[in-house]
Amino acid sequence: MDDGPVMLRRATRRAPVDEAALVLEASGLHPIVQAGPEGFAVGVPAEEADAARAALRAFEEENPTAAPPPPAPPVRDASAAAHALALCAVLVAFFALTGDRRPGVVWFERGAADAARVLGGEPWRVVTALTLHADLPHVVGNAVAGALFLSGVFRTFGFGAGALLALAAGAAGNLLNAALRAGPHVVVGASTAVFGALGLLAGSALVSGRVRGLRRRRAWVPTGAALALLAMIGTGGERVDIWAHGFGLACGLALGALATAAGERLASATVQRLAGAGALAVLLGAWALALR
Repeated sequence: MDDGPVMLRRATRRAPVDEAALVLEASGLHPIVQAGPEGFAVGVPAEEADAARAALRAFEEENPTAAPPPPAPPVRDASAAAHALALCAVLVAFFALTGDRRPGVVWFERGAADAARVLGGEPWRVVTALTLHADLPHVVGNAVAGALFLSGVFRTFGFGAGALLALAAGAAGNLLNAALRAGPHVVVGASTAVFGALGLLAGSALVSGRVRGLRRRRAWVPTGAALALLAMIGTGGERVDIWAHGFGLACGLALGALATAAGERLASATVQRLAGAGALAVLLGAWALALR
């Protein structure tokens, strides 16, 4: 009595079934492919079932199916590029108000990150200094780089949380730089926050890579790329403060890793609004203290 074919593999697409049929045929068996309303199936006559299972198992062990790529991270700010450009436009507009750095300008006297004054009781300078620039090329360079990196930060963390994290990374970098110098050393410019933004992206990629099960070496690639970029664009020029850039990058790495570990809690609209309001309050409060 004929018991009919034994179906061994089923799939919604034809290609996997055809592949299994080729394996069975190459093993000297007689595959039977059937199509139905639920997809496709491949089988063999009942007397060949054991041999067919062994052949398919051996093939699959030698040719493991590639793991599906990890899902793309969620985009938390659909208008990230526009928000980054707007923020950098504000930075340029503020430069139009303050002008170049020169003696006697109140903005620079009250807002520059003078290491001695920062450590002497004026910590708000680590924030206000991020909004000041020595000249037009300085502010334009930071605006261009900032628009690039901040758009990535806003996509990853959201506009509100991203702005607060970038501000925190820049301020922390300036504070560490002041602590290292401790003497008559003055810093202005958003570049510490720009490299902080780069660090945020690298820290996020590092943590998310490990969460998704990437190999350890691959997970560290974003950090290496960030350090390489620091070496290329963060160390040249007379007025470049490599320590401020490096501290900004390091603080961004730490904050980006912590924020990514927080997971979906950052996605809350309430968190985004509170974080954005917090960033604005810190910035305005710092200037209020500087100009009081």
